[in-house]
Amino acid sequence: MAHRVQYENSNDVGVFVTLTNRYVLLAQGGSETFYSAFEGELGEYVPVVKTSVAGTRLVGRLSVGNKNGLLMPNTATDQELMHVRNSLPEDVVVQRIDERLSALGNCIACNDYVALVHPDVDRETEELVADVLGVEVFRQTIAGEILTGTYCRFTNKGGIVHPKTSLEDMDELSSLLQIPLVAGTVNRGSDVVGAGLVANDWTAFCGLDTTSTEISVIESIFKLRDVPSQGILSELKDSLIDTLA
Repeated sequence: MAHRVQYENSNDVGVFVTLTNRYVLLAQGGSETFYSAFEGELGEYVPVVKTSVAGTRLVGRLSVGNKNGLLMPNTATDQELMHVRNSLPEDVVVQRIDERLSALGNCIACNDYVALVHPDVDRETEELVADVLGVEVFRQTIAGEILTGTYCRFTNKGGIVHPKTSLEDMDELSSLLQIPLVAGTVNRGSDVVGAGLVANDWTAFCGLDTTSTEISVIESIFKLRDVPSQGILSELKDSLIDTLA
């Protein structure tokens, strides 16, 4: 199921959260309501860790991870690294990475098997992503945008990409990732889906402004409930036609 949450007054949940199938990192300084939403949904199954990255709350934009590992920027402090290492399962590799494009969450999108990375990341970074996260790495753009982590969000079951992604691009991405994709928005029409949404294989969290139609699309493509995706897509089409009429 998809849940609506807000961090302070921001709907960009993906800026402050890194969510995987093995752990979740949350920015410090949020409200109790924010934390209890994650702890209530995930606390039984995975560690829910409150932390900062590089002294900031931008946990979701500066770090990226999956079930195998977590990458943090070279600006992350030793204390933060130690805190995260001690809080995560022992077999999850936590690695600091020396990359000039240090907003790793903006530049890398991944699930447990594949990563799409910014076309300009260093070769060494590409190798580290492959080693630490245990994934195949592809340099890609999403609808002509180079910040892959900002403009898409995908799990092992499905993914959502920038609404202006062409069908050809979507087919190409879908065959690379081997999962179904849909072009969509969050937070009432926002195209920065990576910043407005976090998801793993059994749950998703998006901003408070996300409409019920957007939630339906999210729940359908991430297979968070047993609804045939064709039904949702026709519902989305109908609602768009109603809006334009």
